Amino acid sequence: MLSLDEAQSRAQDLVGAARKAGADAADAIYACTASTNVSVRLGALEDVERSEGEEIGLRVFIGQRSASISASDMNPATLATLVDRCIAMAREAPEDPYAGLAPEDRLLKKRPPSLDLTDEEEPEPAALRERALIAEEAARSVPGITNSEGGGASNGRSQVALATSHGFAGAYAGTSHATWASVLAGTGADMQRDHASHSVRHLEDLDDAEAVGIRAGQRAVARLNPVKVESGVMPVIFDPRIGSSLLGHLIGGMVGPAIARRSSFLLDSLGEALFDSAITIIDDPLLPRGMRSRPFDGEGLPVERRALIDRGVLTGWLMDSASARQLGLEPTGHASRGGSGAPGASITNVHMEAGTISPGDLMADVKRGLYVTELIGMGVNGVTGDYSRGAAGFLIENGAVAHAVSEITIASNLKDMFRALTPASDLSFRYAMNVPTLRVDGMTVAGG
Repeated sequence: MLSLDEAQSRAQDLVGAARKAGADAADAIYACTASTNVSVRLGALEDVERSEGEEIGLRVFIGQRSASISASDMNPATLATLVDRCIAMAREAPEDPYAGLAPEDRLLKKRPPSLDLTDEEEPEPAALRERALIAEEAARSVPGITNSEGGGASNGRSQVALATSHGFAGAYAGTSHATWASVLAGTGADMQRDHASHSVRHLEDLDDAEAVGIRAGQRAVARLNPVKVESGVMPVIFDPRIGSSLLGHLIGGMVGPAIARRSSFLLDSLGEALFDSAITIIDDPLLPRGMRSRPFDGEGLPVERRALIDRGVLTGWLMDSASARQLGLEPTGHASRGGSGAPGASITNVHMEAGTISPGDLMADVKRGLYVTELIGMGVNGVTGDYSRGAAGFLIENGAVAHAVSEITIASNLKDMFRALTPASDLSFRYAMNVPTLRVDGMTVAGG
């Protein structure tokens, strides 16, 4: 794997070659990854996988025409051909008045902050195997577990370098460590499956493998003997591990390209109170050791902690440069970039701030409702906000979690759900997107 300086130099060299070949402007992004994954099943080694890869993407501009291309072969002759082809493609592309590099005066000029994203520890495959075995064995030891889909452990490292023809060059790296287990409880047609996992930047922050396994086993056993649910309108409480999907739908409606295309259910909601005034949602790209932290965005702009929802109010859109130009606004440091294609817009580490009441108090007055632990399917319309998804979890009766339920559908509209949403006080930072337990009143539930 290249050093960060070498990765940055490679991106700069490609941009320089594009300029010499006739491009008016250009940018290049270099990415490389290396990972090791070990999986076991029923106490035996099942697979050891090592993968390494690198890719470089070039985008060139000729007037208001642009094109992009990528390659995984770093041979100088291949890269020279890549430059020629990209420029030829750009000359034939249609004009786009909004395309272009990020504004030069907005580029990150100072030294990027240190976010502690890399860990020098790199476990040997034997250590990963041992961790995977411990996780699966712990899951299988839970009474009621009858079979296993396996356990696993992994570690990896990735590096990204970005260079532009108008003066930006930067690079950063990140590591990851993960443990998981997936098991089945019950027999025959009554089998139920569930899993648990944990991923972090630094090995010292990783959950104990036995704890991951026990969590997977307990979750699977708890789902045994599901009952039918009568259809009706009732409160739905979302477990934190799936409640973050609601933030995903919110963010999908906030990205600049969706607003520019007028294809968002939030189109006319800027400055509106979408949530209760007690709710604030934060995007923090500078979170130390964060799973999506980064020192600059996909166009070389600085990033900062920002409230996406401030005391219930939608504060603005998530803008890359092209959508910002189209809307007459400024980019917000949310550009995301792959090896090919123009940048889009995305978030980093997002969380909803905790509420003031415990999960138990959140459901204490629920005579009949649902506690949802799994969502199935993608029945969400990003244009209208209509929401309908398959779900599984537990019935809530008289303020307490009762029988397991499955084969149900929950439905509403995202705007209605946001207005009716109440967070509990149990926020924990475990993922790239984190929420406490969430309650949404007035959802329509259809039983199986």
